[in-house]
Amino acid sequence: MITWGVGGEPDPFVPRGTDWLRILGRAVPMLIVTFGGLTVLLICRLIERPFFGARRPVTPWITRIVCRFDCWMLGLKVNISGEPVSGQAVIVANHTSWLDILVLNSFQNIYFVSKAEVASWPGIGSLARATGTVFLERKRSKAAEHRAMFETRLGHDHRLLFFPEGTSTDGLRVLPFKTTLFEAFFVDELREVLQVQALSVCYHAPMGEPRQFYGWYGDMEFGSSLLQVLAVKSQGHVEITRHAPVAVRDFTNRKALAAHLEAQCRDGVESFNL
Repeated sequence: MITWGVGGEPDPFVPRGTDWLRILGRAVPMLIVTFGGLTVLLICRLIERPFFGARRPVTPWITRIVCRFDCWMLGLKVNISGEPVSGQAVIVANHTSWLDILVLNSFQNIYFVSKAEVASWPGIGSLARATGTVFLERKRSKAAEHRAMFETRLGHDHRLLFFPEGTSTDGLRVLPFKTTLFEAFFVDELREVLQVQALSVCYHAPMGEPRQFYGWYGDMEFGSSLLQVLAVKSQGHVEITRHAPVAVRDFTNRKALAAHLEAQCRDGVESFNL
């Protein structure tokens, strides 16, 4: 069981008065851009699929542009440091909020690896499927299926990203990484060529708000968190640190690899939370 500090989880946010003006002022244009972009993406995918099959040389750029516009309309500034990984690679990151999807998509072409139940979430599931999200059941019994999926997607030059903590947090800590998915990287076809890069994603709260303002954790409802972020007068910002990539072949097993990447993420988060 995770203990979320002395104050625990915040009470659900209830908009009042002018909160609704800010909510509508941000939500309406974001919805127009998001679903307009989705329409363009689906049309482009109809043309892209016959020529490129599972490869997607065009449509990830649409996702990237839409998410960058959404961050801009929300007023959330994203700062990035470090060099991007090249070649066949997977990215891992700490997980703070539903905002991670917008933030991480806004500066790189990626495909998220998500828990299977997300596919059935209203609205979000449809968007995730359209943008190429990989849905997995995180069970040891599915290891062979995961290996085949990773080989196939990486073979099509897809840059996959997943959250090894397995859940979102208050943003003030990094939870222990779950190691099951890392086993898929140690098959002969991947171990010698694959790199993994860790990202530290650190949210800085708006002036006067608690440090965990952007966190989505415990039993917090998505709707309440969404309204709270849309209603705040002035947004904070996000700092993303790209850590040095590591080669899978340099590690003896999945636990050693996961521990190294977890330490990189934790060091980055803690350095911004000092």
